[in-house]
Amino acid sequence: MKTQVHPYVGMWVTTDGYIRHELMLDGRYVEHRGTRHHAYQGWYQIVDDHIDYQDDKGFDAEGDFVNGVLYHAGMILYRERLHG
Repeated sequence: MKTQVHPYVGMWVTTDGYIRHELMLDGRYVEHRGTRHHAYQGWYQIVDDHIDYQDDKGFDAEGDFVNGVLYHAGMILYRERLHG
């Protein structure tokens, strides 16, 4: 049986590349900030076009996907496109 990958799984980045959200297949996320890798990490859940984050330290956050763009905590993130 083939497992279907959620369309929002992957890397999301701000236009300047400073903030990077990696949404992984297992429901975990990692947020990188500049040169600080794993600045935040925890669990996420997506329902329709809404995402809820639960940081491992207890911090909650949320965001929404609108027309292929992630709006989260005042940030705008775009899906990272791989080249090659």
